[in-house]
Amino acid sequence: MKKVITFLFFLISLGLQAQIQLKITDQITGLPLENVRVKADKTILRTNASGIVAFSGENLKITFALEGYETLEKTFSSGEFEVQLIPTVLNLSAVTVTAFESERPLLEQSAAVVTVSERDFSRFNEISPVNAFNQKAGVRIEERAPASYRVSIRGSSLRSPFGVRNVKVYWNEVPFTSPDGTTALNLLDLSNIRTSEIVKGPSGSIYGAGNGGAISLFSQPNLSENRISTDFLAGDFGLSRFRLGLSQQVGNGGIEASYVSQKSDGYREHSAVDRQVFQLGGYFHVSEKQEIRTQLLISDLDYQIPGALNADQLAANPRQARPGSINQNSSISQQSVLLSLGHLYRFSEKTSNNTTVYLNTNNFENPFILDYKKELGFGYGARTKFTHETKLGGKELRLIAGAEFQNAITDAQNFGNRAGKADTVRFADKLRTYQGFFFQQAELNLTEKLLVTLGLSENFSGYEIDRQIDAAGGRTGLQTRTFDPIVVPRVALNYRLNPFSSFYGSISSGFSPPTIDEVRTNEGSLNLDLEAEKGVNYEIGYRLGKEKFNLELIAYYLKLDETITTFTNANGVVLFRNAGSTDQKGIEASLDYAILRNASGFIKDFLVGTAYTGQFFTFIDYKKQTNDFSGNDLTGVPPHNVVSRLDIRTRPGIYLNFTHQFTEKIPLNDANTVFQESYDLVNLRAGWVKSLGNFDLELFAGVDNLLDESYSLGNDLNAFGGRFYQPAPSRNWYGGVKIGLNY
Repeated sequence: MKKVITFLFFLISLGLQAQIQLKITDQITGLPLENVRVKADKTILRTNASGIVAFSGENLKITFALEGYETLEKTFSSGEFEVQLIPTVLNLSAVTVTAFESERPLLEQSAAVVTVSERDFSRFNEISPVNAFNQKAGVRIEERAPASYRVSIRGSSLRSPFGVRNVKVYWNEVPFTSPDGTTALNLLDLSNIRTSEIVKGPSGSIYGAGNGGAISLFSQPNLSENRISTDFLAGDFGLSRFRLGLSQQVGNGGIEASYVSQKSDGYREHSAVDRQVFQLGGYFHVSEKQEIRTQLLISDLDYQIPGALNADQLAANPRQARPGSINQNSSISQQSVLLSLGHLYRFSEKTSNNTTVYLNTNNFENPFILDYKKELGFGYGARTKFTHETKLGGKELRLIAGAEFQNAITDAQNFGNRAGKADTVRFADKLRTYQGFFFQQAELNLTEKLLVTLGLSENFSGYEIDRQIDAAGGRTGLQTRTFDPIVVPRVALNYRLNPFSSFYGSISSGFSPPTIDEVRTNEGSLNLDLEAEKGVNYEIGYRLGKEKFNLELIAYYLKLDETITTFTNANGVVLFRNAGSTDQKGIEASLDYAILRNASGFIKDFLVGTAYTGQFFTFIDYKKQTNDFSGNDLTGVPPHNVVSRLDIRTRPGIYLNFTHQFTEKIPLNDANTVFQESYDLVNLRAGWVKSLGNFDLELFAGVDNLLDESYSLGNDLNAFGGRFYQPAPSRNWYGGVKIGLNY
């Protein structure tokens, strides 16, 4: 009898044991999703053909992951629930961005903001961000040589003979752009960039200097599960890339580490690249009120500079280096360390503060045909933001206020270059650059549909150049340039027409002081009279986001005064000057359509999209000696660019990504007498993705420049001796494997 009673109690306990039963479906189709990886504590299960999975227990934090869908984490009590996963390509009404320090759905943003997702990056060869960014309207990254980037947002690369200027870049909320206005984007591997948000046009009311816009790069770890992963890629021109990654939960937070080594011989002579990047990040949930974030980035980059060719050299052999580049070992070696600490504190449900501080060091060495440059730098900075939500007359009001400050100190020396070795010192400087601003913003919901934004920043910046040595007999001693404080306002409206469409308009100011490389040139002169560019941007836009159809239309007019342009002297040294003003009128249109989305069919996704960029930019009142270039097209800007995409993903895991980009001819000098001819660039990637228990496997292969076009992805502008062209690689193939283990 005792055994019977014991058995009955056992059965009753089984019946009373709390259970969580989940049915996972596609948010768009409502169809069940099979093989979703569902993790609760240390238990990992997969959904069956009906999308169902069950756990014993209650109040469990459960994570859902499936290729092609956003990762989701929720807490469940006992019972039966339906969970909808969001496809990674979805309508605009479901996309939330943090642009202008205000987290809102994209349809409520009153600015031109574009997102670049992990899926965008993985459509191409994952050795650089170039192709992923270039599929977005109004955005263009040029690559004059491997790892030598030039970012252009709405034609902002005019004054960038090399490097990234006139665009403010943040990495994990850290100001990645130096206080002198330059950005070493090539120090980051693509594994350090999971997603990105790009604000197009002047955004100084929140982000400070930069008429082109602002780019926020994010690599925050996915700490919903413990994971070890590795990638290997190989391709033409001696390309190889290896990555090893680890993410580990620690309490309610965790750490993530990755190491990447990428090497290539390059398409052209003397264009090899060797980059190694180590990243260590941590996220710690201290309490319901506090979160702490840490980042350590160590980057070691070496790349050769083949140099630009003239038309005859290009026709004879596009793979050759510029004469002298090899003998002089024209190249860049750069080692950098960045350490940051972020702290989020919630005073209440309505009020919070987010502060990030950083330190960085930089060792830079650049032998060039004409000289040899060495720099050793140290910098620090901070950005803080307070957010408070309240009501004004019964209407919702969000107030944002904060500040940012950066300071950098550099020992810079320029030598003669004798066969690739530093020779006699020509001049040496101790440099200090600083930049800071305060910002305030108010967002008021005048009605349920109308959002009004008023923003303002107060900016200050300057340089100190303490010349220690000048072998040419020039002036030594301290020379300074302090720019007058600049107030940058912004006014914007967003009107929600209905749940899936909106209209916005904005007027925003911007400014961009000259960088230290524009003030302090390679031949030793100091152009302290160079003025900051100042612009006013007028913009309107319309967005439509439905389940299978996205449309965005934008028109803008930017009036830019004191435009900084480049020219090259007889010795080939790039110099800078203010060139009157420019009129910049533009149109941007993006369309995405899901022809087929079927969670249970053979073809799960069939997506097409296109992005058009029209840039009708001209000089105004631009005279250079006896030449009058007023009315000419702006140098280095293609008037038309069209990108078309086709993506197919199947139930067995096979996928195909096809991209076609047409770029209209580009004027390469201010006189508009030399052009880069128009070109069609076609890229293709195919692969197979499979989840095998706790293992994830991906095999992939692709081809860049399928049509074998002859083109330059980044040209030298107003080049002396006709050396305009930096030939891009011909048709090239690559392939690789990705392996991940969840434990």
